[in-house]
Amino acid sequence: MFIHPQINPVALSLGPFQIHWYGIMYLFAFLGFLQLGKVQIKTRPWLFWNEKMLDDAFFYGAIGVIAGGRLGYILFYQLQYYLREPIEIIALWKGGMSFHGGFLGVVIAMILTAKKYKITLLSVLDFIAPLVPLGLAFGRIGNFINAELWGRPTQFFLGMIFPNVDDIPRHPSQLYESFFEGFVMFVLLWLYSNQKRKTGQIAALFLILYGTFRFLIEFTREPDSFLGLLFLNLSMGQWLSIPMLLAGIYLFKKN
Repeated sequence: MFIHPQINPVALSLGPFQIHWYGIMYLFAFLGFLQLGKVQIKTRPWLFWNEKMLDDAFFYGAIGVIAGGRLGYILFYQLQYYLREPIEIIALWKGGMSFHGGFLGVVIAMILTAKKYKITLLSVLDFIAPLVPLGLAFGRIGNFINAELWGRPTQFFLGMIFPNVDDIPRHPSQLYESFFEGFVMFVLLWLYSNQKRKTGQIAALFLILYGTFRFLIEFTREPDSFLGLLFLNLSMGQWLSIPMLLAGIYLFKKN
């Protein structure tokens, strides 16, 4: 059994200005996206991308991640709270980002990128899919540092006590997600995309892997207290992941 280290979510304070670990994790995610994108451009010429296209995809995508992630969290999870406390909408350092909302925001951003360069949306998604998982890993590490999104009670040997919650061992579900949805997905997608594939198949594999990992790991994650479990005793995260999984299977078979 382990005990959560209770890391201070503020990495650095400079007078009234504070730098939060959660924000640093987003910085790592964005830098990783750019660096991996440059590697793809140099080593995978069949993708026909250049650094100007990468910079534009990054710019639009970063806006999509932040705006979509926040809006998705508000709409999918805590609408009533933010209607009561609208000032809290801008408090991004406290967490409260929805992957599924961020995903939709990125798709919209990639539509703009595709239109600008007159290429297909699927070819854009194929390019960025292997660049995303490491960012997801960093994001979940940020959740772990914030001691949020903890898991359900367990006797599993990896059980961890979160003192800010109670003294019951719980699954460190943030770390499960960081490992599987982040590092494992990155390795699988990077290896799969290391040779030319049919358009849409890399994006399809991303959807299949994320939908599967998220659906399964949600069984170890404590449901949000303000939502609980929904129809068929599934969480909101599971219900939002099912369409991703189905879309990925359809797209993979179609292409």
